Amino acid sequence: MQHGLPDPGVAGSELTRFLARLAEAPAASARPAFSERLGQWLSWTGAISLSAALNAGAASPTPRVTRPLGHEEADFQRVRAALQASIDAGPDEPASSPTDFGPHRRHCAARQHAMQEAVGALRQRLREALAQRSAGGARLAAIDAVLDGALAAQERSLLGLVPLRLQAHFERLRRGADPHWADRFRADRDHLLRAELAHRLLPVQGLLDALRTLDTP
Repeated sequence: MQHGLPDPGVAGSELTRFLARLAEAPAASARPAFSERLGQWLSWTGAISLSAALNAGAASPTPRVTRPLGHEEADFQRVRAALQASIDAGPDEPASSPTDFGPHRRHCAARQHAMQEAVGALRQRLREALAQRSAGGARLAAIDAVLDGALAAQERSLLGLVPLRLQAHFERLRRGADPHWADRFRADRDHLLRAELAHRLLPVQGLLDALRTLDTP
């Protein structure tokens, strides 16, 4: 596990919990089962596409690609490390004053765009690698592609909260009595962006796990 990233098993909830904390909202008690939430998130066209992918018959036999998984693992590590470094580097521009949120907003927007592009491309490369392993791998890759598109609106809604909650948190800390509020804000900003990175990487880690399973003798 790379230092500074939330544990993959709780990364999604880490992001939502931290967003709730920044909004000073009470923690949710009981959450619906994933299958129930999935049914709420999918549009009817997304549900049809997912059903078709799940019920697809066996594809024509595909020659098994025996390239070691190390290539995909290294690709994942490279992308994650580069995105982590860009978060750790902080804003590219200095603030005009301690109360200027502008550089933080632009930093957040730039990091979110970089994550979307880099993780999306990595996910597509891993789907292609999975599809080349076997007919079962191709089916899993097709299901992931359907889920990627079907849940895009739900993910945009969640991730769109990040800059809004961050700015509200900035203003609340600025008006408070803590003389070290700026340091606290920067730590919270980086924590939130790292949690978003881990959230975006969850499907990628699932594809890697599938590749490991297929490559196990």
